[in-house]
Amino acid sequence: MEQKWLTWAKEIQAIAQTGLAYARDVYDIERYEALRGLSVDIMANYTFESKEKIRLAFAGDDGYCTPKTDIRGVIFQENKILLVREKLDGKWALPGGWADIGLSPSEVAVKEIAEESGFQAEAVRLLAVLDKKFHQHPPEPYHVYKMFIECRIVGGSAAEGVETSGVAFFAENELPELSEERNTPEQLRTMFEFLRNPEKPVILD
Repeated sequence: MEQKWLTWAKEIQAIAQTGLAYARDVYDIERYEALRGLSVDIMANYTFESKEKIRLAFAGDDGYCTPKTDIRGVIFQENKILLVREKLDGKWALPGGWADIGLSPSEVAVKEIAEESGFQAEAVRLLAVLDKKFHQHPPEPYHVYKMFIECRIVGGSAAEGVETSGVAFFAENELPELSEERNTPEQLRTMFEFLRNPEKPVILD
């Protein structure tokens, strides 16, 4: 479970952002701006990032506040799972990223696989929809839903992408150092459970 201060900061920010989207009274607007400032103060106090950077990344959106969606493509080949090495931290993850406006979840998974691994793929089935707050990810300022979609290769070949510096398949007992902001060891083990048991039902947090 995520730390309480982070939960409170995100909830205060969500209340402020949604309130600012609908408030018309000048006094209500002032109160919601004050709440947003409080959420920024909390984040700055615990993360030691500048308030300006936090405002831009954490408290800069408008409109009704909703969770972000991260989509990961899951591909198995000869009992191994496809991972890509992220340039940002040098660690390994399932190909994927933020959902794109105008694309369905399946389309996002296929696009990310092509961009990050070089393989052309097609979506097969949804495996899991997880809320990051229930899993052992590093703290972050966003409330994120993660979708894991099983895909199969239909073409292409392994190739590094703009954001990746490696592409490889790994057995369950030979996993490399994982980029835990993107996927945890527990989540990878869960994906292998779907490989062993194709009838396993979708996991929903």
